[in-house]
Amino acid sequence: MGRGAIVGLGLAAAFVGLALANLLHGDRPAPAPAERSAAASASDRVARSAGRTDNAWEMAPIELPDLDGKVRRLSDWKGKVILLNFWASWCGPCQFEIKDFVRYQREYGEQGLQIVGVGLDEARKLRNVRRSLGMNYPSLVIPESRGAALMRKWGNHSGIVPYTVVIARDGHLKFIQRGQFSDEAFRLHVLPLLSARS
Repeated sequence: MGRGAIVGLGLAAAFVGLALANLLHGDRPAPAPAERSAAASASDRVARSAGRTDNAWEMAPIELPDLDGKVRRLSDWKGKVILLNFWASWCGPCQFEIKDFVRYQREYGEQGLQIVGVGLDEARKLRNVRRSLGMNYPSLVIPESRGAALMRKWGNHSGIVPYTVVIARDGHLKFIQRGQFSDEAFRLHVLPLLSARS
């Protein structure tokens, strides 16, 4: 078999492997900015993963300790606009966006914004980040080994962090951001929810 045939077979095998992985895991590349505005498709993805609902209050509840050891439930913040952010202490982009989240919470908390972190790491390491970056919002703690299963329930099949889900006051899932959350995403997908009273 010639070198060209071997290269061709290798490329074909890689293509089949990627297609099979996409079929099995249902992940797609991150959408382009124009596509991200289609919040319905984001909530549909979570709904498929979360038992066919696009409402956080109809999903299996999140109940985890916070960084101070107090058990908290996501429903503790029912009625607020929630940015549910999965992060880790070792994740550079997570630490960059935490600075923005601190600013968002400070500026919009009185309007009903509640950022809730879910740290996939040891509590000690997460507390160090909280102290270093002055986190002014709660972060729940889940061991990294259990975090992947929780993220899958929220539509994150690839396990990428940071990963943020925007939840409206009524619990409906409005937007998903894989990767670092931006000021543009906040302006387009969070600010309108803060000005709309349900």
